[in-house]
Parts: sequence; structure tokens; C-alpha cells
Amino acid sequence: MKSIISHDIDHLTLSEHYLNDLIVPKVFVRSRIELLSGKISLKEFFSRVGDVFKNKWQHLEELHQFNNKKHVPATYFIGVSKGQGLSYSKTQSAYWIHKLLELGCDVGPHSIEFETFEKIKSEYNVFAELSKQTVFGTRMHYIRTNENTFTNMAKAGYAFDSSEMDYKAPYKIGSMWEFPFQVMDAYIIEKPKQWQSKNFSQSCEATKRIIDKANDLDLPYLGIDFHDRYFSNSHKTWKDWYMWLIEYLITNGIEFVNFETAIKELEK
Repeated sequence: MKSIISHDIDHLTLSEHYLNDLIVPKVFVRSRIELLSGKISLKEFFSRVGDVFKNKWQHLEELHQFNNKKHVPATYFIGVSKGQGLSYSKTQSAYWIHKLLELGCDVGPHSIEFETFEKIKSEYNVFAELSKQTVFGTRMHYIRTNENTFTNMAKAGYAFDSSEMDYKAPYKIGSMWEFPFQVMDAYIIEKPKQWQSKNFSQSCEATKRIIDKANDLDLPYLGIDFHDRYFSNSHKTWKDWYMWLIEYLITNGIEFVNFETAIKELEK
């Protein structure tokens, strides 16, 4: 089994949310709950408060530096449409698309549109124009889909998608590869609540069970989704968990590949 690491970029700054949604107040309500329930420290809580004055909710370069040091060829999914708490502008998107490409990363859209072919195709075209790429894949924001989403993605021209969370091997829809994934930071650390419900050791144990199940099912690829915003001491459990996970995979001899490499292997 090999591992495919990807990162969803849901936020870039706090200020992008002030007039667009209620994400910021909700985050601080959640942080207060986590503090009072003993899931985060007072230092961590005040670090989150301090983020307001930094106006920085992305940790892309720090995360890339860690991945690069560990030889992890990660893929980054960045939004080019607004919706469901994703509120940054196309100008911001374009900056980070090209910044990440310059760093040697693979980049695709963190898609919003899932309901009709016309909207999916339009979003595909926007990302193609901003990135100047002709081959790329996607992941749907909040992994929202309907019965036609994957077929319409394939028709739109995506090389791959990774919006299905399930214990399945990759499979093809038309000319598009669907890569189901099994590990997502929020599902590990938060579920069944909407705030942190597990500590570091509990999160690690839950992750080991998923990896063991994927191994038992003889899946060729283990899909992992980690949000760059949490690679910060403001979310210490999340950051420590991700760093532990990468080391755990290395220790257990699980090789890292990106989607492009996986597709070449599958199509041999």
C-alpha cells in the first residue's frame, strides 16, 4: 500500500470572512468550548486569539517545508469559487496557485460546484485559466456530491477527483480516475462533534485502526486529507497528529506518491 497526501485550502485570512459569513465568531465559540472541556490549553486558546491580529489563516509555506523535508509529494486543492465558508477572492487564489506551482507542488481546485454540468465546467475553466494548466484534478469542498457529480466532472475534463470517502481502490469514470480517501483530519479529531473531541493519543489510535483496515482490505493507496490551516501551534493536536502520521507511515514503510504517479501506475 502507498499513500497519497493532499491538502484542502479553506481559508487564507480572517478578514475575507468578516462581511461574507459567520466563520470567525463560530471558530471562537468552538475554541471556548474546547478550552472549557479541557481539549486545548490556555496557551493554545490565546494563540488562536492572536491569529486575529496576524490576519493569517493559512500555513502553506510551513506545511510545504515540512512535506518537502519528509519527501512527501503533496497535492493542494484551492478554491476559485466562493461558498460554504470558502470566501477568499480569485486574486488571492491566483497568487497561491502560482506560488505553490513555483514551489513544485501539484495544485487543483477545491471545487464548490457539484450540481450541474454547466457549473462544474465553468469552475473547471476558471481554474484552468488562473493556473495555466491543462491537466489537473479536484476535490469537492465538504465532499458534496449528487448522483451526477462524478460523471459531470469527467465530462468537464478533470484527470482525477478525490471527493469520495470510502474504503475503495481507485476506479475510473470515463477518462477520470476517482480516488477514494480514508483519512481526514476533521473526521479523526472532531467527530462525532463539531469541535475537537479527541486528544492526541486518541487521534493516533483512531488513525492506526483506519490504516490497519485499509491494509486488511489490500487497498493499493491510502488517501489522506489534511487542511493546511491546522499546521499551526494554534491547533497543536492537529499539527502534532499530522507530523506523527507522516512519521508513522515512514516507519511502516508506506511510500508517498502523488495522484499523477498513482494514475501512471494504475494505467500501466
